[in-house]
Amino acid sequence: MIKRYLSAMALALGLFVVTVPAFAQEGGEGLPSAGTNVNDRASLQRGAKLFFNYCVGCHSLKYVRYSRVASDLGLSEDEVMSNLNFTGAKFGEPVISHMPADSAKTWFGKEPPDLSLEARAKGVDFIFNYLNSFYLDPSRPVGWNNTVFPNASMPNPLWELQGLQVAVHSEATPGHDSVVEKLELSQPGRMTPEEFKGATRDLATFLEYTAEPAVLQRQSVGVWVVLFLALLTFLLYLVKHEYWKDVHENH
Repeated sequence: MIKRYLSAMALALGLFVVTVPAFAQEGGEGLPSAGTNVNDRASLQRGAKLFFNYCVGCHSLKYVRYSRVASDLGLSEDEVMSNLNFTGAKFGEPVISHMPADSAKTWFGKEPPDLSLEARAKGVDFIFNYLNSFYLDPSRPVGWNNTVFPNASMPNPLWELQGLQVAVHSEATPGHDSVVEKLELSQPGRMTPEEFKGATRDLATFLEYTAEPAVLQRQSVGVWVVLFLALLTFLLYLVKHEYWKDVHENH
């Protein structure tokens, strides 16, 4: 009986461990893995720096407060307000872009989306590959296109770091248009390609965190919950063994 109970418990825990990452990556099927680690505080801090320097001008994080970012990322109030707050918001207020909605619609055709839950909606792998897949396209209104999200109305916010990429198209055939086969770096940026991938991985990690800030506490608490269940199971086994000892001996 106890063996069946332990087996069932192990199976349930195994399914939980396998299923959670699968849901977390929903929307990024078929894309190279971002390789993020939301428990890497240094990566989260670098990602936060990138977001607040390159993204918050257009995108908000309306479900995340500056004070929560400071607490979770191990930053002081002064560090956050001096280095990450460029909108004049108070420490306890949510991260709201200072771009007027009307201006955004005029410039980009629509208001840039809030990115609080972007990692849950599209997956971390999508965000990472999207940030690496911009290329120059004079036919587009903003002059940019993207192989992961074709015809996106967003320009490349990190082009100074990445450099300028151009698309290499396949040869058009009768009845078929040419397609983008690969991207080539035509003008280097301030980072090498590997450094830029590391930077976009950090940014994707930060957005993974903002999609569920409680993930840091939840994962640390989860370890203790599993240990408690294992200890409880062992104690219940000892109680069962002691309770039925006389019955087994009489038979």
